[in-house]
Amino acid sequence: MSTTRHLVNRRRRLATTAARTATAPAGEPTAERPGTDRPGHEAELPPPGSAPGDVPEPDGTASAAAEDTGTGERTADAADTADAADTADATDTADAADTPSGKASPSARTRRLPVILCLLTVLLGGFAAYAATQASSLRDDPATRNTALTDIARTSEVKGAATQAVEAVFSYDFADPEALDRAVRTHLTGEAVRQHTTMLAAVRDQGPKQKLLLTTTVTESGVERIDGDRARVLVYADQSNTRTAPAKGGDKAAEDERTYAAAMLAVDLVRTDGTWRIANLDTLGAGS
Repeated sequence: MSTTRHLVNRRRRLATTAARTATAPAGEPTAERPGTDRPGHEAELPPPGSAPGDVPEPDGTASAAAEDTGTGERTADAADTADAADTADATDTADAADTPSGKASPSARTRRLPVILCLLTVLLGGFAAYAATQASSLRDDPATRNTALTDIARTSEVKGAATQAVEAVFSYDFADPEALDRAVRTHLTGEAVRQHTTMLAAVRDQGPKQKLLLTTTVTESGVERIDGDRARVLVYADQSNTRTAPAKGGDKAAEDERTYAAAMLAVDLVRTDGTWRIANLDTLGAGS
């Protein structure tokens, strides 16, 4: 194909040279282009207006880069198209789709590995922050700190201490008034001491005269909250009050007057020196 095109171009050049020689005025030498002093060199030079790609190659064949369309422009032939396709194929970068099995090549997997590791690091960091926030909120929740819901042994200990303290500080025997003072020192602390003094002032005053015997028995209790060394217990109790009064009509025989009552109160306890003591007495509005 390229040899035939070379022959056609050569014939065109020869025909053009001959026509110029024939039409030149007499007595004027025919203009020769430089380099035509060698015999047969005119076959090696391209005709005027031809593209540089038509210069014969060393092996005697013209370049097949383009064809002369007669307008000075060159049209790419099939060889040029093939060369461009070969160049595109040669510079194509292989990716995962170029592999026969359709799987990612080892180099592609190696490039993706740092990206995957970075994403995992970000996800794990976000989860750690979320978990820390949730744990902190749970620790701050009073219901979570309330060990009365989870620590059975400690709950039983608090209930026992509240029961013993209430029965001791709300019982009175006119024959041994000092027992009440000992109970106060053992089971009460802080504000509860003042509250107890106010609540039992009448009992202390009238007890020796009326030979008063006050007995308090806890029938039920429930631990509302235990938070470290502090607790709150709701207590239900029955009270029996016995008074001994002289008989009517001047008779020296005594008559006992007994009354019963139910009581309900909430006590706040604190643990000091290994012992639970009542720090506050709440009658739940009974005295208002």
